[in-house]
Amino acid sequence: MEKIRVAVTGMGVISPIGNSMDIFWENIKAGTVGIGENTRFDTSDIKWKLDAEVKDFRAADYMDAKSARRMELFSQYAVAAAKQAIENSGLDLGTEDVTRIGVSVGSGIGSLQVVEKNCQILDSRGAGRVNPLLVPLMISNMAAGNVAIAFGLKGKCTNVVTACATGTHSIGDAMRAIQCGEADVMIAGGCEAAITPIGIAGFGALTALNESTDPLRASIPFDKERGGFVMGEGAGVLVLESFEHAKARGARILAELAGYGSTCDAYHITSPAPDGEGAARAMLLAVKEAGIRPEDVDYINAHGTGTHHNDLYETRAIKAAFGEHAYRLNVNSTKSMTGHMLGAAGAVECIVCVKSVREDYIHRTAGYQIPDEELDLNYTKEAETKKPVRYAISNSLGFGGHNGSLLIAKYTG
Repeated sequence: MEKIRVAVTGMGVISPIGNSMDIFWENIKAGTVGIGENTRFDTSDIKWKLDAEVKDFRAADYMDAKSARRMELFSQYAVAAAKQAIENSGLDLGTEDVTRIGVSVGSGIGSLQVVEKNCQILDSRGAGRVNPLLVPLMISNMAAGNVAIAFGLKGKCTNVVTACATGTHSIGDAMRAIQCGEADVMIAGGCEAAITPIGIAGFGALTALNESTDPLRASIPFDKERGGFVMGEGAGVLVLESFEHAKARGARILAELAGYGSTCDAYHITSPAPDGEGAARAMLLAVKEAGIRPEDVDYINAHGTGTHHNDLYETRAIKAAFGEHAYRLNVNSTKSMTGHMLGAAGAVECIVCVKSVREDYIHRTAGYQIPDEELDLNYTKEAETKKPVRYAISNSLGFGGHNGSLLIAKYTG
């Protein structure tokens, strides 16, 4: 049976460095760091002062007021990015069979905001005053549900929750849905909006967050002085289609989603496996599915959180998967600019890979200054503009040992 090839035909993004594809990509190329002082709540009594917030987002630009009131911020971000992606793809939903268009958009956390608010109401005013919409506002699957409702998409509608690998696995599962014939088109990606007191306190208590007050030295993956990640937020959504469907409607194909690998470390609830075996296997599974050799890969957009263990163990994983070729790869981390967007991270970083193979451009790891003796790969201190990028891998590693790798291939027609 002939393999069904999967095309990327549209993309949308809401991020700390831009709320449209054009602005986001301009800022990626400029090395713009979207980190600053937390404006969402008072941080005077906590150590973590910085975050990477979405700026100037207006739900009214993407939906009516009634719909916005029935969505928490993570869902609003998802619908906004999906609207961009669908428009970017040129899909005419009025002429499509919407029962063959599905949604796979995940959030790692859902809404902590509505939980915090209603816990306060419960304590002060009693159970009878809790918002009757608390549950549908809170639960993470409502990102996918709201996207489907907003655009009338009646095909398969699911979400994946694998912590920081959520966006990657949501895209990978959407790819499988197309390959299995369950859908012709999938709207796929991830979203998150967890910059809240309990969100920051929880990750801070894990010692996962950087305590720096310098925005340019707060999210510094692979740098010797790295000390944790910076909380980000936003959404990334892609339109995936079977090649047959995309070509039949004359779609512009941006790239091919050629491989997907998903594994588990089965090691620890927060730390990746020290030898990187699980992450290495995920990358190699994606390479195998794409029908290429490991040495054909040009670039890896690493999970690259800026925590000590993640960057060290992911480096080991890349070496385990690629051997000597690891030293010829460009490796970078988009989180150096966006912060860690949690469930949205893998989707946004997959979008970066699509742009990279289209434009033969690999962005720099912003803030990377001081090499670590244990980390000896090419972490792209300066942008690479002269290297053809045929194949790129986007990695995500989630709490619980979840590993996901997506392989993007250049489309030449």
